[in-house]
Amino acid sequence: MDKVRILMVDDESRMRKLVSDFLTKAGYEVLEAADGEEAIDVFYENKDISLIILDVMMPKMDGWEVCKTIRKDSKVPIIMLTAKGEEKDELQGFKVGADEYISKPFSPKILTARVDAIIRRTYGVDNSESVEIGGIVIDKAAHIVKIDGEEIDLSFKEFELLSYFVENKGIALSREKILNNVWNYDYFGDARTIDTHVKKLRKKMGEKGDYIKTIWGMGYKFDF
Repeated sequence: MDKVRILMVDDESRMRKLVSDFLTKAGYEVLEAADGEEAIDVFYENKDISLIILDVMMPKMDGWEVCKTIRKDSKVPIIMLTAKGEEKDELQGFKVGADEYISKPFSPKILTARVDAIIRRTYGVDNSESVEIGGIVIDKAAHIVKIDGEEIDLSFKEFELLSYFVENKGIALSREKILNNVWNYDYFGDARTIDTHVKKLRKKMGEKGDYIKTIWGMGYKFDF
């Protein structure tokens, strides 16, 4: 089986080498780009890239613009790296289509663990399942959701969030539990991160969005 290919984008060569070394040791093949424009070129020249690690502050084209450009054609998982730690920057990352957000400095081991989790959930054998519930069909192999027979356009994280809700139908889930399972790491940020994703997911689901119930002061529950 071919190695999973990851694109690492950062204008700092030391950062690219650090991340590349850890991911290579973990069994991945890593491509590198030193700025936003090069990232776009490398991505479209290599259609088999499975994940992108993308710095925000870069010359020529910043990470926000790279993410928005790629999102026009692809749902490839994107992890954004930035030295900024403000909430508004994190929310901006999710707004343009990022799936994960990591502030510098970070542990390369933690980054590698997150990459492992995303690759496993997106491309692993567990994704061969298909679930149907209340007019909603979740095809994990194709990463497609259909509602009453019509496909809806979900981001990677929205897809994972809906899948987690459906897998835990009827169970009240705290925000902490949702974040730790869907984002797959201990999250210490603001709860508005998940609230923002739920709001967008409900809107895309139309009337079926009402299946996601708010448990005030706690979190959410999927039920109908």
